[in-house]
Amino acid sequence: MTRIRIEGLTRTFGAVRAVDNISLDIRHGELFTLLGPSGCGKTTLLRMIAGFVDVESGSISFDDRRIDALPAHRRDSGMVFQNYAIFPNHTVAENVAYGLKARKVPAAEIASRVDKALERVRLAGYGPRSPHQLSGGQLQRVAIARALVIEPAVLLFDEPLSNLDAQLRTEMRIEVRQLQQALGLTAIYVTHDQEEALAISDRIAVLRRGKIEQVDTPERIYRMPQTAFVAEFLGSTNMVPGIAGAFDGRNTPVAAAGTEFSVRGEVASPGAPVLLSLRPEALRLGNSSDGPLVQARLALREFLGPMQRLHATLPDGTQLRITALGGQVLDVLPGAPLTLAYDPAQITAYPAP
Repeated sequence: MTRIRIEGLTRTFGAVRAVDNISLDIRHGELFTLLGPSGCGKTTLLRMIAGFVDVESGSISFDDRRIDALPAHRRDSGMVFQNYAIFPNHTVAENVAYGLKARKVPAAEIASRVDKALERVRLAGYGPRSPHQLSGGQLQRVAIARALVIEPAVLLFDEPLSNLDAQLRTEMRIEVRQLQQALGLTAIYVTHDQEEALAISDRIAVLRRGKIEQVDTPERIYRMPQTAFVAEFLGSTNMVPGIAGAFDGRNTPVAAAGTEFSVRGEVASPGAPVLLSLRPEALRLGNSSDGPLVQARLALREFLGPMQRLHATLPDGTQLRITALGGQVLDVLPGAPLTLAYDPAQITAYPAP
């Protein structure tokens, strides 16, 4: 297993600073995800680690070995690409063997290593087949086998599942995670899919405009986002502007959207503008025994099978989304009054921009 240390990494393209002084410490055997919207710098950062984009300043080390000046084939890393990068006129076995031949591995050793790599990705016996005979999920497994066959210290994934349909993407992300854990490899995974990042990662770095907004475990980064951007990007949330009141020693009252919310802790000076983040699942239909309450009216109900999404309107017209279980009976029509309960500890306040 390999530790990856990135220190002060920077890369610009013209007037755009795609990667802006990023430092990270990725642990042995960790699946570390780079998450963010298009153009945030996550793929550029991954390609700098792989050796496909030159480092402008800063350093990259695998354990105690600095690798940022080495060519890609000498970095001891395997890359899985978004578009698979499979040679259509070669068999599956020939595709998997490509990296070994480039490294001049003896022919007698290549066949056994290719068979072992294909077995690891559940494609034993598929070596003689042509790529056009395989499904999208099987092609992605071939791409992973090709990365594994060189026995790298580090695995790099560049949005590897984005070309698959939703059901197959869910199945493949489980396979990727289980394989990474079984092999004990350090892996860096790039995606813009929040659910995917939450499902498979040991830790996540959320990027924005070439900088890191937050690094933490999936649970902590979802429940305790440090910035409004992270709260909005990672999952769904309601952002409500308000004005902070005086801290009472336990909660801070915030006047927002024609009502008053209680927020745990001292969030701002009295009179300061703030933004409140309320996750849809933190709001629930309640009564006077359920804690602080908010009055609203139902605007729309969406039944989505295992869950229901309610769209409610606060007194000043601000829209709120509430998540309820699909099996919960809600005999209400649009325009009906709703009483919503919440836990002040589940509301996060940020300084208003």
